[in-house]
Amino acid sequence: GYVASEESRILVLTELLERKAHSPFYQEGVSNALLKMAELGLTRAADVLLRNGANLNFEGQLEPGGTMTRNLSPSALALRGQSFLKLAFWGCLAATLDLGVVSSSPTSGKTALLHALASSDGVQIYNTENIRLLLEGGADVKATTKDGDTVFTCIIFLLGETVGGDKDEAQMISRFCFQVTKLLLAHGADPSECPAHESLTHICLKSFKLHFPLLRFLLESGAAYNCSLHGASCWSGFHIIFERLCSHPGCAEDESHVDLLRKAETVLDLMVTNSQKLQLPENFDIHPVGSLAEKIQALHFSLRQLESYPPSLKHLCRVYIRLYLQPWPVDVKVKALPLPDRLKWYLLSEHSGTTEEDI
Repeated sequence: GYVASEESRILVLTELLERKAHSPFYQEGVSNALLKMAELGLTRAADVLLRNGANLNFEGQLEPGGTMTRNLSPSALALRGQSFLKLAFWGCLAATLDLGVVSSSPTSGKTALLHALASSDGVQIYNTENIRLLLEGGADVKATTKDGDTVFTCIIFLLGETVGGDKDEAQMISRFCFQVTKLLLAHGADPSECPAHESLTHICLKSFKLHFPLLRFLLESGAAYNCSLHGASCWSGFHIIFERLCSHPGCAEDESHVDLLRKAETVLDLMVTNSQKLQLPENFDIHPVGSLAEKIQALHFSLRQLESYPPSLKHLCRVYIRLYLQPWPVDVKVKALPLPDRLKWYLLSEHSGTTEEDI
């Protein structure tokens, strides 16, 4: 059958907009169409809509699977019928960024950045480049919706999808979450703010064995291991880690428990090397059981000792140098320093750093 050229499709859209310009549903229609383009990927058509009054941040809703749904007016349905699919979405965003509308939001609070995140599934739909363009264009990383969704809501949801699913898909999702988190942190997003269920750091700490590479990245990038708003009284990484260790009895021959303990030691070491002064929670008592209880108790005691004495000059130097070398990957930067190997080993955290290839 006949497939219209891009030029002819643009002409059809332009004519349609001119005919509908005085419709009472015009603003809703063009804005809905633009949201659909942000979901599916459009370039020149988006530019035409924006220059004809579309609002990039028109209110819309998302179903759990990430697909945008909304009650469309007749004009919006007509616009959705245009065949502007499979064009580069980043081109669409580049056009909208030039018009300076990336940070505005509708009454729902769902900005363009939140739309781009929510319409990504990490397997078939990658909006990484779109998200990068929005962030570079000044998108607000602190934006929240009326329902409390943040820039980390989508990542937390996708991480949950990796549990018990297809191994290859889980790896793809994990890599996507890592890349997007890296972008968000580079533009000032705080993964440790409460509420806890919206904190990416908290979620990764709760499942530190499963999300170990991402958690390591967060800590090496300077993310707080306690609630960044209220401190350890709200939630504490130390409490979460030891709660997990004490809830897993295990035995000395249990490889899964040995691996859990090894990863816990790495996470705790990262917390210590990024802390000028440890912030342990109050009532930080533990009751480990099983054959590894003695090792867990010793780990807990060593932290108590560190907290009870002023930090040494050597430790403070280590912390400050590592802070200066942030963001991630700190260990790679340490190895590149013109220092004797013995000093480098002291500056490094206890275990080798995570790279994107590890995810």
